[in-house]
Amino acid sequence: MDIFSLFTMCGGLAFFLYGMTTMSKSLEKMAGGKLERVLKRMTSNPFKSLLLGAGITIAIQSSSALTVMLVGLVNSGVMELSQTIGVIMGSNIGTTLTAWILSLTGIESGNFFINMLKPKNFSPLVALAGILLIMGSKKQRRRDIGRILIGFSILMYGMELMSGAVAPLADMPEFANLMTAFKNPILGVIVGTVFTGIIQSSAASVVILQALALTGSITYGMAIPIIMGQNLGTCVTSLISSVGVNRNAKQVVAVHVSFNLIGVVVCLTLCCGGNALFDFAFADLAANAFGIALCHTIFNVFTTMLLLPFSRQLEKLAGRVVSTDSKVEPFAFLDPRLMRTPGVAVAQCVTMTNDMGVLARENLQLSLEQFHAYHEKQETLILENEEKLDTYEDKLGAYLVQISQHGVSMSDIHTVSRLLHAIGDFERIGDHALNLQEVAQEIHEKQIAFSTSTQTELRILTQALKQIIGQAVDCFLSDDPVAARGVEPLEETIDRLTAEIRSRHIHRLQNGECSIQQGFVLTDLLTNFERISDHCSNIAVSVLEERKEGNAGHAYLNDWTSREEFARQLKENLQQFALPEEV
Repeated sequence: MDIFSLFTMCGGLAFFLYGMTTMSKSLEKMAGGKLERVLKRMTSNPFKSLLLGAGITIAIQSSSALTVMLVGLVNSGVMELSQTIGVIMGSNIGTTLTAWILSLTGIESGNFFINMLKPKNFSPLVALAGILLIMGSKKQRRRDIGRILIGFSILMYGMELMSGAVAPLADMPEFANLMTAFKNPILGVIVGTVFTGIIQSSAASVVILQALALTGSITYGMAIPIIMGQNLGTCVTSLISSVGVNRNAKQVVAVHVSFNLIGVVVCLTLCCGGNALFDFAFADLAANAFGIALCHTIFNVFTTMLLLPFSRQLEKLAGRVVSTDSKVEPFAFLDPRLMRTPGVAVAQCVTMTNDMGVLARENLQLSLEQFHAYHEKQETLILENEEKLDTYEDKLGAYLVQISQHGVSMSDIHTVSRLLHAIGDFERIGDHALNLQEVAQEIHEKQIAFSTSTQTELRILTQALKQIIGQAVDCFLSDDPVAARGVEPLEETIDRLTAEIRSRHIHRLQNGECSIQQGFVLTDLLTNFERISDHCSNIAVSVLEERKEGNAGHAYLNDWTSREEFARQLKENLQQFALPEEV
């Protein structure tokens, strides 16, 4: 064993961590917003949460990433603490899969098929398949699968490097003497905790222990306390992620730490006490990769089964450790921790953009109500909502740009594009709603009264405007391309109605039936109505573009407006919102 062997071991660890990161990020990218949707549908059933936590950890190959995700979701108010407890427990079980895969390293057989189970034998083929997918496929999903396979192969190569680097330790008496210090179980727990905390990966620290076990110098009596410490050390990542979050999110970390700490105390007491009473024979046996994977799994499964019935008590304990007097801050969903899982961050932005759309629609409806019965309290509410819409646009826009720089999937890229377009249109609709509020205020203060004919025409136009804003927001909320195609005929209908009303107003003005002052107010109304319908059209086009239902906006509109279906819908709308004949 020389300095170059140490360099090789460090290089193997670097390859392992890089491969793990590459595989994890690609898996998260493929999952996209599905993780967030699954978590939000989760009930308080602890067994369902347990399976979900194990499944997601296996899918993304990182219990730390899942825990940080939970901290972000609780910090944003999307999830409750009680929903996360079972998920945290399940993630500890799911993280044992890596150790089981790497335990296949110790397989020895002359049979070809059994020998192919060894990672060093099949990982080159996996790497070849991965590079072929990356270089030979134009589809993003297949290229992501290729990156997963490449990441897995790099991970396995790192394991082989580490195993080869530590092999000479078996013949070094100094190493054997050093290992005797780990007969102290407390020291084993401390070393496992500190080392895992430094590299922030329990999977990597377990793999290093498996590699060291190949020297034959690690007994089960030494390995078991180290494994316990490794599970405790994985809490470091969640502790770091708790900096700057609200107290509700900190409780998630408190549950994570409490779960692992209680498990270590109980299991260490049982192992040490049982060994003192019954002198376990296996404690002095040399550990191997398979045995370490088994011990890792037994510890996590036992701790989970022990504490799962006490989920409520863990929640109460977290409440005592961290008080719950803080409230969820507005826009807490913009938590940068969710950037570690970009698909989840995108899904949260979809939810908040939907809320923005609903708020814009409500504010427009409030402004239109002011023309029938003006209320100063309603004016205050409209102004407050407009400020919220401005904040939505500023913060959502900046956050979406940041997400775009975190390697999101092609599907999420299309979604981000749709959201960036939509938040601008929703904000502009809010601006026009504020303009309508100001027009209503002017009418109220100056006691301006339109002619009976003009009032009738404006009532019909208002009905068309309410229908288009409702249809545009609804198609956006449901991401429905079929409903989106019905918005453009309505937009054309409103354009024709405003043109006709302008023409009729000029005729009345010439006949002395309307005043110049009324004309200025009417022009403001018609301009805002027309601009709002334009933004509704933009929202519908963004939905169609995301679904690849159309090309660029103008190309889509030119194609759609030339179709017979568009002409049919336009005719129906013109009949529905027909203006009465002029007298």
